[in-house]
Order: sequence, then structure tokens, then C-alpha cells
Amino acid sequence: MSFDPQAKELNSIIQLENPTVLKLLSNKGKSVFFPKLGILSQSAEAKGKEINATIGTALEDNGSPMVLESIDSLVLLKEKEGFSYASSYGREEIRSAWKNVLTKKNPSLDGKSFSLPVVTSALTHGLSMAGYLFINENDSIISPNYYWENYDLIFKHGYNGVIKTFPLFTSESGFNVEGLREKIYEGGIGKKIIILNFPNNPTGYTVTNNEARQIKDVLIEAADKGNEIVTFIDDAYFGLVFENGILKESIFSLLADAHKNILAIKFDGPTKEDYVWGFRVGFITFGTANGSEKLYRALEAKLAGAIRGNISNASNIAQSLLLFAYSSEKYQNEKNEKYQILKKRYQKLCEIINNHPEYKQFFTALPFNSGYFMCVKLLNSNTENVRKLLLDKYSTGIIAQGDIIRIAFSSLPFNTIEKLFNNLYCAARECSSKL
Repeated sequence: MSFDPQAKELNSIIQLENPTVLKLLSNKGKSVFFPKLGILSQSAEAKGKEINATIGTALEDNGSPMVLESIDSLVLLKEKEGFSYASSYGREEIRSAWKNVLTKKNPSLDGKSFSLPVVTSALTHGLSMAGYLFINENDSIISPNYYWENYDLIFKHGYNGVIKTFPLFTSESGFNVEGLREKIYEGGIGKKIIILNFPNNPTGYTVTNNEARQIKDVLIEAADKGNEIVTFIDDAYFGLVFENGILKESIFSLLADAHKNILAIKFDGPTKEDYVWGFRVGFITFGTANGSEKLYRALEAKLAGAIRGNISNASNIAQSLLLFAYSSEKYQNEKNEKYQILKKRYQKLCEIINNHPEYKQFFTALPFNSGYFMCVKLLNSNTENVRKLLLDKYSTGIIAQGDIIRIAFSSLPFNTIEKLFNNLYCAARECSSKL
């Protein structure tokens, strides 16, 4: 495969700084680059000149962005904060702000080397860009058996990868560390792609502090044996942990400097953390043992090149609004208020399950302690039949996902939670009687 000289330059840097990371890159990942030549570089060189005919935006005669009044009147931002392009890397201010916040949310990262986050069009796009950079056709992606169904569209159908699963839970209702170990060693020593998602979608489970350390130990053990490991860390629901003894930091904190043969990649953003689902802003952050500035800058350049070739850049107006929010004195208190609402719903779920032993005749709750969701497993009925009966007879919507039912308590008004479970009990009982 022939590479552009700019891609070769980035590959040489990565090879020199950490050869494992170069091996982990897909063919597309090796070939991509952020162009330092051409339109972008020539536009940068012309910045500040008296006459500048390089930029593909429409400007007024005074140099401000050309904006329709009917739209501008709705936006309380300066034109350049709302209507101009952002960089393919994302705005420098929000990248730096997010990196600073990562250390505050994850104190274990203090003093560790990790990259400046790159802005994506939310987390789905970030995962897709990781597929671009790291997944070749028929590459295996190791995942617990309960995972977000969009992984299929992204990794299987988007990049022709193969998702290989292990049971998420042990018989003691903990994270199946041994199942992860066994799946890593299938197929011998080589490149391993692993995806970890806590709080997990769909189950709402986050690993305990001890389980997180065991996961780290398993990955280090595998890396010591010569495996080259890239770990995708889907932190979509980060921060929404409702019990003590549960990992409150991202597992990225444990893996960012775990081993030179482990590249940890954190996918996160404000979508769920800050309740801005439509803003479509996310971040990708890289971390590895002895990670250098040169290595991280090269990976950021490859990622920015993939973003430029995919969507050009993420929303500038959303990045601007978030920056204003993060500088607000009200931000933390407002965020805590929303957290308390979700925690109260979570506690109500636990109370209902504990107070209704009769439910165990027809379904059991899977372990959950965090996030937006919890799941139940039906004992004597079909999930799709129960879902349809709930819709038709009880005016109640849930998600049937394989052999489990997912309940999004994030969207449930507090006073409807008990009724939902009673409806689920009645529907499961009725469907069981028809078997």
C-alpha cells in the first residue's frame, strides 16, 4: 500500500515513539493524515493579510461571517463563536478545558501523560473514527455479551469487524474477569481490540474498584506476553454512579499508563454528562505508558485527518455554548441537581425490587448500580411478546433486547416507576400462562 508522504511522516514518529501503536493501526489508520499542505496550510499562511481569498466561507465586507438575521436573532453569541467553522481537531479552548476537567473527575490521572482530547461529533462518531483508525476487515473486537446495539452498525457493518463476546456477569453477579481473560487468549498472541463500557448500556452496571484492578491486571498480563492491545473505553454515562465501592473514575485512569503494549482510548463527552443530547460534541483521548508528546500529536493528527475526511469538523456553536457553561458558577450545582434526580429514581427501583419478591416468579433484575438503565431477565416468557403486550394493553414502552428487557429509568418520572413494574409483572405473568 502506497502512503502519502505526510502519512509516512506520522507513521515514522509513531514507530519511533511506540512501535506497538503503529502495529495497532488499521491500514486506513496508517494511511490517514491531517494535511499540513494544500488548502488548510495556505489558508493559515494568509491569515491576517490585507486581502484574503482563501477561506471557503461567505463574509460581509467588514470581515464578519455572513449571517441571516432570522437565525442570528436566535443566537446570543458572537458570529465567529456560532457561525464559523471549528478546527477538525476541535476548538483549542474546549480541548484544553476538557483535559483539565478529566483530571478533576479522575484524580488518578494527575501526573500521568495522556493526549489533548480531540473533538468529535459526539460519542458515536468518535467510536466510528476509532474503527477507521484501528479496525481492519475481520479484526475481532472483544466485548461483554450485553453491549450497545450501535456497536454492530459501527464495528461490524461499518468496518467489517467481528464482535466476539463473553458473558458480562459471573454466577455471583460480578464482572466476568475470567471470561475477558479467556477471550483475549483465543487465537494466540497478537493484536487485541477490547471495548469496555461503564456504566454499561444496557445493564447499568459499573465494575467495583476491585474488579477494575483485576481487569487492569489481566490486560497487563496479556501485554507482558506480547499481545498488542487497544482498549476502547466507552464512557458515555460517566459520573452517574449511585453506590459506594463502585469505580467512580474512568477505567482509563488505570489503563492510560498501564503498559507500553496497551493503548487506552477514552470516548466521552457532554451528551449524557451535561444533558445536551442534541449538541453532538464528544471527545477522544489517548493514553499509553511512557506516552510522549510526539506520539500523542501524531495520533491526534491522524484522528483529525479522519474527521476532516468524514465530517470536516464538529459543531462550533455547540462547543461555544459548552465553554460558556463550564465557566459558569452555577454549572456544578445545576449538574448535581440533575444527578440527584436520577439517583432518587435509582433508589426507588431498588426499593421496588426488594419489596416485591413475587416478581421473581417471572423475572429477575440483572446487576445494576449506575447510568441510565437497568435490565430484567424473563424466566418463563418471550421478551418480544411481553414488549408488545405492554404496549397494547398497558400503554407502557420498554426495550426488548435479545433475552433481556431494558428499562430506561433516566426517562421515567418518579411517580410512574412503581406502575411500570406492576405492568411488567402483569404482562410477564400473562405471557407465561400462555406457554
